Amino acid sequence: MAAAARAALPRPHLSLFSSSHRSPHLSLTPSSAPRLRSGAATSPALQQHHQVTTRLGDVIEAQQFDRDALNEIFEVAREMEAVERGSHGAPSRVLEGYLMATLFYEPSTRTRLSFEAAMRRLGGEVVTTENAREFSSAAKGETLEDTIRTVEGYSDIIVLRHFESGAARKAADTANIPVINAGDGPGQHPTQALLDVYTIKREIGTLDGIKLGLVGDLANGRTVRSLAYLIAKYQNIKIYFVSPDVVKMKDDNKL
Repeated sequence: MAAAARAALPRPHLSLFSSSHRSPHLSLTPSSAPRLRSGAATSPALQQHHQVTTRLGDVIEAQQFDRDALNEIFEVAREMEAVERGSHGAPSRVLEGYLMATLFYEPSTRTRLSFEAAMRRLGGEVVTTENAREFSSAAKGETLEDTIRTVEGYSDIIVLRHFESGAARKAADTANIPVINAGDGPGQHPTQALLDVYTIKREIGTLDGIKLGLVGDLANGRTVRSLAYLIAKYQNIKIYFVSPDVVKMKDDNKL
């Protein structure tokens, strides 16, 4: 019954770039965007999202974004800051009627709550599991693929954190709804990297020509791995990797 109800809803389209082999699922287009009711927090720039040409499906790794896509994301982010500030008085309803599943196989506070807060401030709803590794059917031997097939029946988008590198790609290949990688083992954390690059640009004013030092466990730090991939999209960048030799940055990030 829940799946049938969801199928009757118009699919929103969140514009940007996709690395997925499947067609994008979320986008804001004039024909499919949910109607904004009176009093909804919005802005002219949000209304202009209907005209964005590139589109976003799954968010799996930093390599899937080019500079044009990053610029569009940052333009949307600036407008979303205004939506967030205004949501305390008149919440946006742009995602009203849509349900996000936060499927976390590792404990998390900041990442999980940031996704859930964003969804709610845009009028959507959330179902969540905080530690699916111990408190889900995974503890009884259920595979990730089977879990994803089940969860997609309850939701319109899945935000996945997993302890294994490559789990997000596996989930995206299984699901028929969008999957967002919220960290997969020592692999990547692309949404955190997007936030980091956006913050650097907002604070410094530019991304070309900067010098960036990455310090700590670079071999297993998924956030710094994604950040290195993203920042390398810009010109005249110098990245300094600072770590003990045993946890130095892997060669795939240096190419």
